[in-house]
Amino acid sequence: MAFDLNMIKGVYARMQERVEAARKIEGRPLTLAEKILYSHLWEGTPSQVYERGKSYVDFAPDRVAMQDATAQMALLQFMQAGRPQVAVPSTVHCDHLIQAEVGAVADLQTAKDKNKEVYDFLASVSDKYGIGFWNPGAGIIHQVVLENYAFPGGMMIGTDSHTPNAGGLGMVAIGVGGADASDVMSGLAWELKMPKLIGVKLTGKLSGWAAAKDVILWVAGQLTVKGGTGCIVEYFGEGAESLSCTGKGTICNMGAEIGATTSIFAYDQKMAAYLRSTDRADVADAANAVAGYLRADDEVYANPAAYYDQLIELDLSTLEPHVNGPFTPDLAWPISKFATAVKENGWPEVLSVGLIGSCTNSSYEDISRAASIAQQAVDKKLVVTSEYTITPGSEQVRFTVDRDGFLDTFAQIGGVVLANACGPCIGQWARHGAEKGEKNSIITSFNRNFSKRADGNPNTHSFVASPEIVTALAIAGRLTFNPLTDTIINSEGVSVMLDEPSGMELPSKGFAVEDAGYQSPAEDGSQVQVIVSPTSDRLQLLEPFKAWEGTDLNGLKLLIKAKGKCTTDHISMAGPWLKYRGHLDNISNNMLIGAVNFYNEKTNTVKNQLTGVYGEVPAVQRDYKANGIGTIVVGDENYGEGSSREHAAMEPRFLGARAILVKSFARIHETNLKKQGMLALTFANTADYDKILEDDTIDIKGLQSFAPGVQLTIVLHHSDGTTEEFPVNHTYNEQQIEWFKEGSALNIIRKSVAA
Repeated sequence: MAFDLNMIKGVYARMQERVEAARKIEGRPLTLAEKILYSHLWEGTPSQVYERGKSYVDFAPDRVAMQDATAQMALLQFMQAGRPQVAVPSTVHCDHLIQAEVGAVADLQTAKDKNKEVYDFLASVSDKYGIGFWNPGAGIIHQVVLENYAFPGGMMIGTDSHTPNAGGLGMVAIGVGGADASDVMSGLAWELKMPKLIGVKLTGKLSGWAAAKDVILWVAGQLTVKGGTGCIVEYFGEGAESLSCTGKGTICNMGAEIGATTSIFAYDQKMAAYLRSTDRADVADAANAVAGYLRADDEVYANPAAYYDQLIELDLSTLEPHVNGPFTPDLAWPISKFATAVKENGWPEVLSVGLIGSCTNSSYEDISRAASIAQQAVDKKLVVTSEYTITPGSEQVRFTVDRDGFLDTFAQIGGVVLANACGPCIGQWARHGAEKGEKNSIITSFNRNFSKRADGNPNTHSFVASPEIVTALAIAGRLTFNPLTDTIINSEGVSVMLDEPSGMELPSKGFAVEDAGYQSPAEDGSQVQVIVSPTSDRLQLLEPFKAWEGTDLNGLKLLIKAKGKCTTDHISMAGPWLKYRGHLDNISNNMLIGAVNFYNEKTNTVKNQLTGVYGEVPAVQRDYKANGIGTIVVGDENYGEGSSREHAAMEPRFLGARAILVKSFARIHETNLKKQGMLALTFANTADYDKILEDDTIDIKGLQSFAPGVQLTIVLHHSDGTTEEFPVNHTYNEQQIEWFKEGSALNIIRKSVAA
């Protein structure tokens, strides 16, 4: 039986009335995304039209999910709200703090020893406030959610940017920062600008080496890393219905790489089969009863261009396997052109490591298809020279694929099974030799491949592909191998080809697990004690941020003018810094250390205007803070893309930065900045970015009349005594302006509870 079945039935019980009301108000047929959004309005039954891309809307999500790295800050904030229990079903998943080094058993035990304080904190907070807790080793948040909590037509927010994975089961699932999660757990509305809609019509059917992963790799190449910003991507068509439920999840998961708010597929028989296979026949039965509301209206499918803001079409029968990268997930190469690209660009041809699994590609189907390729290597006497690792998505998947012999197959080609955790995908990889900085290539079935993300080495060229392609290239040992056309010389000197992969969407014997790793919360948590040591270097209780002083911001110093791509990894690195995710002061020592300084083309070295000496970014910022001087950070396009980590917003706020001024923002990061009481501003004219000089002192004018849609003014005081000014834009509404004035959104929650 499913978790929270009564809640799910409640969603379905009110869906018909709300969808019918929305259809009447809009005066037209509705897409699937619109049906789910309108049925989750905070106000209840829809009473007005919300304009896509313009209207801010209050929603009532059904549940909240948090991973251990982000849960720490989310729950530290929730504790300040003064609530006795979470208002909606919520879960914590311990998947980020386990470092891959030796193998699953040893790495998991090491993580439990090193992170005991954090795990104990998360377990006790969960116990106290009615939160479901998944122990370290239970699996990666998104796979566990898909197996246990996701349901068609639901709405969920999660403190991880790949939360949209649940769209594979027909759910509007959106990545957010911890402050948003804290709001919803506190019983408040969750605000989102009504997304625009991108329709992706899939026809035909995948065959041969092509996999669901190739769909999103192709889409990423079409839309780029910011093409989906502010949009929900809705997949439909006969091709969509032919994909497995977990294949749909893969596609939705990597929608984060195009900046999409979320991605979604309509409810179909593939989803019903997955629900039944994962012991949720009751959910499938409930969904079948309202199936017409879990898909777009027929008129939408008949004439999609009239209902979506953008329409893309793809015939799956023509889709080639793709390899995307290096250094960005939207540089898409069909396999037939990839070898030429490798040679022309001088990328390292020898493949050092192939890594499969992660939250994106660790389903039973993924593992079984990859194992079919590995078995061929054994049968055809091929010598595997590349390292090869497998990261199962959950203990249930690991136990099942072990039972069915796939892990033994991988072992025969030298495969190493890592813990059921994020591991190398998020930089939790103690890769031996990475510190040497040698130029090399790796290929993964993960979702992101930013510079230094996996192993900290800026010279590691990371590529993304399906588990099948990753396995084939690892067997060949080189990037230029095309398994569709090329041969390999085996140990007997015979030239052989790999056959097409084969696999099963779901296990014929069903899923099995001995201990899934779940801990139920206490029925009465009022007596549970949550202890945070005042001397801990891992956990730190939060102090409220100060309210706005009521004046314009004058005399700000330029901290850094970031050049080019500046993701949340550049602003607040993961890897070894993950251990400080619950200690704001300590983790602030990584603030912007990965950003490239426009003026010297270096990372983590900026000019301290008080001394004229160059220093590390956090140290310079702390000097400004000690002297009571505010600062401003300037950035380029799509600033803050990537992970949902709110630390990238909290660290500048904590250390005294007052504003972030960029050419454009990634959605989650802009919201996170607003929640923490920061000014998130964009250039009205992007050419004004060039006017900002290294020694500038900067004023922000117009704050005393701060209002939605009204520009603010930047005044630059150059070191030669001259001044320049220009207008800047913002997207603050009335409520968000109050967040700024009060010092943070959390300060407002605290006031409301106290009242």
